[in-house]
Amino acid sequence: MKNLWVLFLCLFISQTALGFEIVYPKTQKPVINSPTTFFIGSSKNPVKINGQNVPLHRTGAFAYFVKLPSNVNTFKIESNGQTEIYTISKRKVTSANLATPKLVAYNSIKPVVVYVENTPLRSTPVNAGINRLAHLQKRVLLNANGEKGSFYRVKLNENKNGWISKENVKISEPFKPAKIKGQHFKETATNYELKLHLDKRIPFEIVEGEELKLKLYNTDREHIYNFPYKEKNGTEKLYGYGGKYVDNDFIFTINKPPKINKKQPLKDITITVDAGHGGKEHGATGCLGDKEKDVVLKMAKYLERELSNRGAKVIMTRTDDSYVSLHDRVKIANDNNSMFFVSIHNNALPDTLNPNEHRGTSVYYYYKQSEPLAKSILNTMTSELGTKNDNIHQQSFAVVRNTNALAVLIEVAYLINPDDNELLINSEFQKNVAKAIADGIQNSL
Repeated sequence: MKNLWVLFLCLFISQTALGFEIVYPKTQKPVINSPTTFFIGSSKNPVKINGQNVPLHRTGAFAYFVKLPSNVNTFKIESNGQTEIYTISKRKVTSANLATPKLVAYNSIKPVVVYVENTPLRSTPVNAGINRLAHLQKRVLLNANGEKGSFYRVKLNENKNGWISKENVKISEPFKPAKIKGQHFKETATNYELKLHLDKRIPFEIVEGEELKLKLYNTDREHIYNFPYKEKNGTEKLYGYGGKYVDNDFIFTINKPPKINKKQPLKDITITVDAGHGGKEHGATGCLGDKEKDVVLKMAKYLERELSNRGAKVIMTRTDDSYVSLHDRVKIANDNNSMFFVSIHNNALPDTLNPNEHRGTSVYYYYKQSEPLAKSILNTMTSELGTKNDNIHQQSFAVVRNTNALAVLIEVAYLINPDDNELLINSEFQKNVAKAIADGIQNSL
């Protein structure tokens, strides 16, 4: 019996030693809409794909970029007696998918009403990109004067149209232009607030420029409110703003500049820290099998401690492996009147790009008010961590386009790049990431 146990143990150890793991593609028969893709994984032994040696990182991680010349492509992966076959098909793109919808102008106005909360009012009929004029709440009334594909074109004033998704609105009864029945301005310890008393909910737009402009549409006459935001030293800087309806009152707020404590610059400043993904959303998977949701949670907790030690009031969107919707992440920041919102992620790539050629840190923002924060955090992180500068980018990510705070999304490094993967799972590097982000926020003040 003893010999049988020894034999079983030896077989188990040998099977474990020869094993390699592929974490991407996620299945052995994927369908990919790309002329290229990559294999991400790890092995303790040399690996060959279709007879070619795969470079292994010192950790055993690998990222191997391949072409997909045919509609069906077969890859044989071998390592120390283990063999697996991957059959990758390319998705066919039909001409029907590429058809461009035509604009249909209406002879008369078609009134519509928003029935989906947080519906984007766009500058173009495209469901993506930097084209959002505002996010509209339920019961906002609009006048459609045409359509294009899945969008209504809506008349904002005599010289301007917007676009709104048909699936987010319903046909409404005709309505008269809105009237402003009164207004009230007040100043609090943290912000300025303008409350406009309207008889109905109408579309609006907030525009950043030399002044912050609030534009109301579908009114009895043009209503534009200008708010200068120059500081005493002449610099122009915003610290967050937002507009929303409460009943039929439109409330517009602008955050005041923080009172800086010279010894503790972040003292009493509210900062929401968002660990990306969580629960059922794993995010990217690293070469060594680490899940993005776990890695960023560790970084977020280190950042919470770092910011708290500097006197900041820290709000966490999650503190464990739980699922939090994008809407709730934004709501948490807005409900707590956060001045800063920082979402932490680890980067991945589409199948068209080679993971071995992409490394480093990037920071994303949506509103121009957040661009200085993005620059400060990126410069500080790349300087202190030594990571490659992968630039700042203006991008329409849900968590940075709906927040009233100065909001950024940080891609610390590429989890599917073997070199970056090694860094990201190192606890000392994670602590240094937290310090660098905190320094970047502090340097932006």
